[in-house]
Amino acid sequence: MQVTETLNEGLKRGYNIVVTAAELDEKVNEKLIEAQPEIEMKGFRKGKVPMALLKKQFGQRLLGEAMQETIDGAMNKHFEDSGDRPALQPQVKMTNEDWKEGDDVHVEMSYEALPKIPEVDLKSVELEKLVVKADDAAVEEALQNLAETAQDFKARRKGSKAKEGDQVVIDFVGKVDGEAFEGGSAEDYPLVLGSNSFIPGFEDQLVGVKAEEVKDVTVTFPEEYGAEHLAGKEAVFTCTIKEVKEPVAAEINDELAQKFGAEDLAALKAQIAERLEAEYAGASRAVMKRALLDALDKKVSFDLPPTLVEAEAKQIAHQLWHEENPEVTDHNHDEIEPTEEHNKLAERRVRLGLLLAELGQKAEVEVTDAEMTQAIMNQARQYPGQERQFFEFVQQNAQMQQQLRAPIFEDKVVDYVVELAKVTEKEVSKEELQKAIEALEEE
Repeated sequence: MQVTETLNEGLKRGYNIVVTAAELDEKVNEKLIEAQPEIEMKGFRKGKVPMALLKKQFGQRLLGEAMQETIDGAMNKHFEDSGDRPALQPQVKMTNEDWKEGDDVHVEMSYEALPKIPEVDLKSVELEKLVVKADDAAVEEALQNLAETAQDFKARRKGSKAKEGDQVVIDFVGKVDGEAFEGGSAEDYPLVLGSNSFIPGFEDQLVGVKAEEVKDVTVTFPEEYGAEHLAGKEAVFTCTIKEVKEPVAAEINDELAQKFGAEDLAALKAQIAERLEAEYAGASRAVMKRALLDALDKKVSFDLPPTLVEAEAKQIAHQLWHEENPEVTDHNHDEIEPTEEHNKLAERRVRLGLLLAELGQKAEVEVTDAEMTQAIMNQARQYPGQERQFFEFVQQNAQMQQQLRAPIFEDKVVDYVVELAKVTEKEVSKEELQKAIEALEEE
């Protein structure tokens, strides 16, 4: 076999590979010798079929396998000897298209090599970690929000009109074409106006009613309504208003705490403080991660595979275009040409991606099966009722597995680097942390 370099510019590589007819013939013979003990043929005992007959019978069929294996072997040996790692799958093409059995095989191979990543002194990286304590004011604010979600209702003054957000207690009877229908009646039903729990238009017509009032509400069932005999039909509901109640926040006490699974109010406050500080820590980590990536980006410089940058720039341009045009939900649109800004962002992402991959490999960072399972479970929650199908889809889709694995790997590498870096803590207010997060989102 003969391998000749034809291109070596930057990270671009090109080679001509010649596999001789003799090498192919030898490979075919090896396959036949390996298979001979198991082959049976009429007139011969098992394993005793002559090689010449086997070659005549199976040689042509094995030639394609031999050719592929020989070329693959040549490529693997080249990468082993050269130390090159292709950025993407190498392009391989047979150049003597008029090839016939007995001829040598001529192949062109081209690829972009991954660059050599320079060493980075991670201990010289300096980072600032923003620390926010969950003070009493923040805990009280969170408590008030909880009390509102656990709101109660109390009767309004007699004669008061119902407002949006009020609860009306009603008896109602629904009729279609003058006939009451099954499931269309109830007594003492507590309906919150604006909750959209009834047919569209029903609640709107009860705004302004008073206790002891009787009101007919006319609505039309949606065309896609679950009960076919009611779909698209107009219905009249005769409603008797028994009470009009206004929302009031639940009292902040031990009873409220127990509604949320805490033993008492003190325990609920402790839980809230812990949750708030976990949220602050997550936001702080996002700020520090960006600072770390900025620091690493300034510390390294190396050639980037043009194809990777181009693909990343196109993906960025496509994603941003869809964010600016949310009404377009498919991909039937003209190709989005990346701008200079997209290309710069793509270069940064590719550079940092290659650097983090190198750091992770050297540190032997791995994503465990348990971490992957958790990631799949988290994603599966977005498809209620179809969790099993999603699991099966991920198991059969290597690209999807990589999409889930990549951010876990990146975060573990970031944690590894942070452990080595010089990190100083700075206590800040919740508002200062929020400004730092907003600054990230604006970039």
